[in-house]
Amino acid sequence: MMKKSLLTLWLLVSTLNAFAAPIKVGVLVPEGTGWAKIVKKMTSEIKEATKGNVEIKVYYGGSQGDEQDVLRKIRIGQLQGGIFTGKTLGDINGDVRVVEVPFTFNNNREKALKTLQNLTPFFNLNFEKNKFKSLATFEIGQIYLVSQKRVQDLNAIKNLKIWSWEGDPVVNTMFDSMKLIGVPLALPDVLSSLTTGVIDAAYAPGIGIISLQWNTKIKYVVDFPISYSIGAFVVTADAWSKIALNDQKAISVISKKYEAEINSTNAKDNDEAFKSMKAQNIEFIKFNEADIKVAQGYRAEIIKNLKGKVFSEDAFKKLEAELARK
Repeated sequence: MMKKSLLTLWLLVSTLNAFAAPIKVGVLVPEGTGWAKIVKKMTSEIKEATKGNVEIKVYYGGSQGDEQDVLRKIRIGQLQGGIFTGKTLGDINGDVRVVEVPFTFNNNREKALKTLQNLTPFFNLNFEKNKFKSLATFEIGQIYLVSQKRVQDLNAIKNLKIWSWEGDPVVNTMFDSMKLIGVPLALPDVLSSLTTGVIDAAYAPGIGIISLQWNTKIKYVVDFPISYSIGAFVVTADAWSKIALNDQKAISVISKKYEAEINSTNAKDNDEAFKSMKAQNIEFIKFNEADIKVAQGYRAEIIKNLKGKVFSEDAFKKLEAELARK
């Protein structure tokens, strides 16, 4: 009887200790930004709703390294989660990259968001197959090319030395298909490379252009989105499995609420970023209908080279079905 009581006590203590250990999460977003404040509200509400059973400790500003460093630390157990952009999410679940295929949504941000939301359940199932739980999937925004040199049309972009995010298969395929001059650099090196002329151009959503201070080094924004950028807050399936079912339910409800808030905030911040750039007299260059048609040709070639390699045929079919919806 004594042995049974001790075993029960040991199991109880072990369970409580498992819940008490914080879920450690890495993210590149700096602390103090509007986006980081939302994440702080979310994690605080999760701790309160679970009565302290679940504490999510977020390491901001790349203090755990870049996204690849964070993913590596997750795989060896030093961290239990990350808030990643599509490039790194694709290393976990390649199907998410299907919504980031260049020239898919053009200027239709509302269509892009709706498509992302409708495909999220499909993406989440694949995260689970790969031993991750996605707490929130959100848009970062439409991606724009920014440049120190004026380009009058899509073809002229081929003359620019453009930063390319090293190791991104979607970006690499776009550069190959369009025959662009890519200069692979780590993200922190882009600003100084714009200053020294190592590159002429880079690409990011509005909030990225401002937060990375590229707006201080560029003269032009090509007012024709290259692609659509997404992100997600993921934790390991192992960390998720240690959370009691009632706490899991509470976390899922809270995460969904803040997913919507992040989307709304990012949309507003992207709009404000472009207003700020216009106030700086940065010129916005519009492409004509002929260039848009040419871009669709590039999209077809990019899909041909990515389908079955980065994302599945199933993911592509689901994307096309969403695009066909009115």
